[in-house]
Amino acid sequence: MMKFWRKKSDAAQSSTASIVVDGARMSTGGRTKTRVVMTMAVFFGIYAAIAGRLVYLGFQDPESGGPPVSRVTASRPDIVDRNGQVLATDIKTASLFAEPKRIVDADEIIEKLSTVLPDLEVEQTYHKLKNGAGFVWLKRQLTPRQQADIMALGLPGIGFRTEKRRFYPGGPTASHILGLTNIDNKGIAGMEKYIDDNGLADLQASGLAVADDLQPVKLSIDIRVQHIVRDEVSQAMERYHAIAAGAVVLNVKTGEVLAMASVPDFDPNNPVNALDKDRLNRMSAGLYEMGSTFKSFTTAMALDSGKVTMQSRFDASRPITIGRRTIRDFHGKGRVLTVPEVFIYSSNIGSAKEADVVGIEGHREFLHRLGVLERMKTELPEVAKPTEPKVWKKVHSITVAFGHGVSTTPLQTAVGAAALMTGMLLPPTFLPRTEEEAQVAGKKVVTDYTVESMRYLYRLNATAPGGSGKRATVPGYRVGGKTGTAEKVINGRYSGSVRFNAFVAAFPMDDPQYIVLSIIDEPKPEKPGAGATAGFNAAPIVANIIRRSASMLGVKPDFSHEGEATLASTQ
Repeated sequence: MMKFWRKKSDAAQSSTASIVVDGARMSTGGRTKTRVVMTMAVFFGIYAAIAGRLVYLGFQDPESGGPPVSRVTASRPDIVDRNGQVLATDIKTASLFAEPKRIVDADEIIEKLSTVLPDLEVEQTYHKLKNGAGFVWLKRQLTPRQQADIMALGLPGIGFRTEKRRFYPGGPTASHILGLTNIDNKGIAGMEKYIDDNGLADLQASGLAVADDLQPVKLSIDIRVQHIVRDEVSQAMERYHAIAAGAVVLNVKTGEVLAMASVPDFDPNNPVNALDKDRLNRMSAGLYEMGSTFKSFTTAMALDSGKVTMQSRFDASRPITIGRRTIRDFHGKGRVLTVPEVFIYSSNIGSAKEADVVGIEGHREFLHRLGVLERMKTELPEVAKPTEPKVWKKVHSITVAFGHGVSTTPLQTAVGAAALMTGMLLPPTFLPRTEEEAQVAGKKVVTDYTVESMRYLYRLNATAPGGSGKRATVPGYRVGGKTGTAEKVINGRYSGSVRFNAFVAAFPMDDPQYIVLSIIDEPKPEKPGAGATAGFNAAPIVANIIRRSASMLGVKPDFSHEGEATLASTQ
């Protein structure tokens, strides 16, 4: 029995051992499975953290939160002239940025960048590179050569972003009309600002300003005529040793500005001096006493009142004294003058008496009716508000009659003169406008009799002996107009030697199509002994512009009516 038991006991022991071994196997398998699950959980956690970080970064501003993706600045539409010639367009350019967190040696970076960018602000750049930010601008709008040279340096933490900048193929040719954009391609002056203010800025803000969807903006400007106008005023400024000059060509039937220039100007591709005070757009943003060009409005006002006709006469034999002011003629005839003689001899006394016939209130009302004393409404943002006496007295009416005592812009003077040639006052525009659209936008301001008379007087002033507009004549184009020589106020007093000269002309005078107005500020005699009044400098500017541009404007020469206006026919 003991043996059985012993055997049985051995079997039991064997069985028990077997059970223990199986139990051990079961425990090891469970631990392995647990390790696998834990490892997978760790990896899932890591991937989730990475994904979450990516989502977070996706909502951050790339300029403040880290290195930006390469993207372009907001697109702008091309600007073209009336014939489709490109005046302004976008081009791609590279801008340099840094990631300060990745930069180890800021001094080395600055030293190497300075070899390519010598104008780099060292101290400012050093602070940028040491501020620990994720992204900073170093230099915007590099040239392709600068970008290539910087890339060759192989600097860590330095990169480029593709942007867009504005390019003006004509350089300064139409700078005051086109205006400027800032570093972010936003319009800040001229027609560029007008385009932003009329919908482009909203499109850019909403992300809808896509280059392929933007249609070109067409202007009324003819770049060929614009080039001629700028060339002539630039030459005149140099020839007459003046501080400034300018001119405008205006379509009298539509109010479209075909060309307008003011020098000194600036290059919008490199506008480092654009804000200098001497580079003001004098044609629309400069205020001046326009001198005897205002006698156009005085004579027209007298005729339009019905109290004066072309046969009326005014005694200009003696000066007019009012208060402390004595009104004299520059080249007085010392006798009674007819209305045409008052005009062509530019009589201050005769003009003052024309204004006196109409009266103070009628005088002021007429100038406001023609828009020369109202703030001009046009697309250009740079428009000055004319000045006039708060309370008009008789002395004001008398001096305003010959262009002293009120200030307006040359462009408004041209617009007022255009109204005298057609009878319709049309707000000037730098966008295309048809004659039908102009009729809707305009208003009748003077009678047909006034229009007919003023056309005659303009032509007479260029053809009659003694007329001040003779140097503005161009054979075949029947030019007429009026000079304006205004003494400038220096230290509170009118100076007899410092002048602001102007000439306003229309052509062809049998049916005027265009107004051309020129100005020249503080001109000197072209040569010793020569005159310095408007007939000697402002008038030739107009003649040269018409001679060079008339065919481009569609005006054909006609020699059959040369010299048709005569003074004898009015006496």
